[in-house]
Amino acid sequence: VQLVESGGGLVQPGGSLRLSCAASGFTLDYYAIGWFRQAPGKEREGVSCISSSSSDGNTYYADSVKGRFTISRDNAKNTVYLQMNNLKPEDTAVDYCAADRGSCSVIYRPYYSDYVPDDQYEYDCWGQGTLVTVSS
Repeated sequence: VQLVESGGGLVQPGGSLRLSCAASGFTLDYYAIGWFRQAPGKEREGVSCISSSSSDGNTYYADSVKGRFTISRDNAKNTVYLQMNNLKPEDTAVDYCAADRGSCSVIYRPYYSDYVPDDQYEYDCWGQGTLVTVSS
């Protein structure tokens, strides 16, 4: 059972990258996939999550990436993608994907009547990470 991220690299501010999270040894259809990132000296941040196809398939985003990042899954390729547009220097981090059965772990914000990814949830399986550097 393994997750492998790819697609990181160096990009200029305003540029785009697409990260991939490929699974082996299990079928992603039944799993929620979360993307997390950690910048040097900072806490881990839950960036986005997509619930399993067998649950509701809903997607969730952190405020810091909403409107710029899009998470999607290709079950035929057993892969989840994170399309990152309009990248900013503060997006520089090591990005990780993680898998857990069923629905995303999210936090409800009553003031906004929305849900955001749970930074603290410990998913069952994690990838090794891919570095994203946004710099001119």
